[in-house]
Amino acid sequence: MKYVVIVSHGMLAPGLHDAVKMLAGEDKPEVLSTSLKNGMGADEYEDNFRELIAPIKEEDEIILFADIVGGSPLSFAANVIAERGLLGNTLMIGGMNLPLVLTTVLMKDTMDLEDIKEDILPDAVDALKVFEIAVEDSEDDEFSDDI
Repeated sequence: MKYVVIVSHGMLAPGLHDAVKMLAGEDKPEVLSTSLKNGMGADEYEDNFRELIAPIKEEDEIILFADIVGGSPLSFAANVIAERGLLGNTLMIGGMNLPLVLTTVLMKDTMDLEDIKEDILPDAVDALKVFEIAVEDSEDDEFSDDI
């Protein structure tokens, strides 16, 4: 099985996980999340992460999303994954967004980890757009005293 695991500082990972469930369906036991909460120590976070990935077997694959490359949630999660001997079956991605995680959840079973890395990451970058609304100036927009 391919697992999608989401980690972050604060409540970003659980919030993103909730949004994915809204869009992809509630019944996704292979999508997991946890977060490093304010004031939480490394040991407590690592214990939470260990418990979270306990069902994952050595033949399974993990696609791990984190909020920041080099951040504590990703670093600590990588340590636990290494400790479990799962690094060879894991793709770790830092800097996540909803389109990236959602597409991965929906497509993961049709792609191998290398395809996900090569195909889905550029799509996630392409999803980032500036949202602009054109504003036209016209005399009709001005208020008139002729009422």
